[in-house]
Amino acid sequence: MLQRVFERKEWKFFAALPKAAPGLALAWWLALLLRGALPAAFAIAMGVLVGAVHRGDPLAGPFLLVGAIFILLQVLNPIHQALSANLGDRTAAWLYDRLTEACVRPPGMGHLEDPKLTNDLTVARDFDLGMTGPPLTISMDFIASGMVEIVGGIACAVILFRYAWWAPILLAGAWAATHWLLRESAIWRDRNTEEVRGAQRDADYAYRLAVDPPASKELRLFGLVGWTIDRFVARRTRLHELQYAATRLREKPLIWSLLLVVGANIAVFWALASGAANGKISLGAAVAYMQSAVGVSMIAFGGFSWALDGAAAPVAAVLRLEPAMRPAGALHSGNRPVSAKRAHEICLRDVTFAYPNGPGAPVLEHFDLTIPAGSSLAIVGQNGAGKTTIAKLLCRLYDPQSGGIEIDGVDLREFDLAAWRSRIAAVFQDFIRLELPVRENVAPAGAPDDVVRAALESAGAANLASLDTVLSRAYDDGTDLSGGQWQRVALARALSAVKMGAGVVLLDEPTAQLDVRGEAEIFDRLLSETRHCTTILISHRFSTVRHADRICVLEHGRVIELGTHDELVAHGGRYRTMFDLQAERFIVPEDDEGKTYDVLS
Repeated sequence: MLQRVFERKEWKFFAALPKAAPGLALAWWLALLLRGALPAAFAIAMGVLVGAVHRGDPLAGPFLLVGAIFILLQVLNPIHQALSANLGDRTAAWLYDRLTEACVRPPGMGHLEDPKLTNDLTVARDFDLGMTGPPLTISMDFIASGMVEIVGGIACAVILFRYAWWAPILLAGAWAATHWLLRESAIWRDRNTEEVRGAQRDADYAYRLAVDPPASKELRLFGLVGWTIDRFVARRTRLHELQYAATRLREKPLIWSLLLVVGANIAVFWALASGAANGKISLGAAVAYMQSAVGVSMIAFGGFSWALDGAAAPVAAVLRLEPAMRPAGALHSGNRPVSAKRAHEICLRDVTFAYPNGPGAPVLEHFDLTIPAGSSLAIVGQNGAGKTTIAKLLCRLYDPQSGGIEIDGVDLREFDLAAWRSRIAAVFQDFIRLELPVRENVAPAGAPDDVVRAALESAGAANLASLDTVLSRAYDDGTDLSGGQWQRVALARALSAVKMGAGVVLLDEPTAQLDVRGEAEIFDRLLSETRHCTTILISHRFSTVRHADRICVLEHGRVIELGTHDELVAHGGRYRTMFDLQAERFIVPEDDEGKTYDVLS
């Protein structure tokens, strides 16, 4: 029973408050309890005042008591609002800290691509942006107000015990029953159903299409502005419909609630009126009891449950993600140092790998490939053949389910993870763009300025900006770069790592945003700079691929062809077919005599 209580998201929410801000949470609770007790105290004070008037006693004391309580009622409210806003802000910051840690700390990346964690990650990531509910700075005030009313109702019920034991039980029980009778509107119970999650994803997707810059060109070019707005409105409306359907008051529960509450109030007030009329209770006591009976109504179901549910759901999501992400992204780290020599032989032996919880067959199955130290290997193949997966495995972002990767004859998992990654220079297709100075973009781990400048020179990016220029227009004196310029910075990052001692270079579509001439120029420089390294190139451009020492053709996670460019062309297999298809696109007429120029030759 207790275990179920502790696992409820409401419990986790309140348990998170003192962890986020201990002193602020204590002040928030004290103010809440005091505000909750004041309505009952005010009822007693009014009874004392009326009794004094009725008896002809001095009124100074009762008036002071009533005035003091009334002033506290007025003063505590804005103070508590300020405490709620600050506590909500601190709690949101604490949750974002925990979420950031949970996402970044695991050495692998399986936790970020696990579909089982996607829904919690969606709820937790944007919970304080007002997309699915008010931010915590606002929700905390709703929650505080609701809890003040509940505490106040309970305090008023306690006063009624002095009148008759059955009165508070009957009255408080009737008002409390509304929480159970109207429970369908108390909590969005369908928050975690597939239908609601799908509606949330669709609404978020449409919103991102509208506000994120990458999609802005196509939206306008293809006349999709109206479609995007309509899609966003439709998906958000559908999400709201599901919310309202889960929180709509039902007719029968509402009728039963009305009958129960009205009956209980009639019984209690009839008894109080009869007692006052018969002289069994004094006028002052009758006023106090009647005001307390009215105050018990604060226990009733209201907006508190909705506000608490909206705030507790993301808190619970973050707290679930933290323990779930750690094992999902965990990787064993050995303690063996990595050899400091410049190049490494890489051997993938009988490797089978499938993405955790991913659909379909393994991406790589019984895969074998050897890359001699100091050589360059190009990997080509259709999308989904497993090219980028090989790069992820070599970077140890994942480990294979069977088989192994050997570096100079030693299983990759035996090496210290950080030490091995320090020996790798990589450029991924979706490379990072840091809103930092050029220096930090090229060498995030630090490097001498002469190394940074040499890397920029080799990548053809020497004249983009000074090393201290921030690559973002959001900052004073900052600048932004084109896609091709950013790609040169990413290449410079890899070249800087090579100059600092990396022995393996991974290039996943490294020149996708460069023109053909720029690509040829950059790749010649890359081969020159990395001639002492083991280089792996993944590319769809055969003008780049042909320069590699060997070319590997992948299909369905297996090597179907392996050799030099000339060997594979002479073989007339899959590589030759793909090469010829791409070469045709670069044959253009130059004059009326029909002469052609092939940039691939």
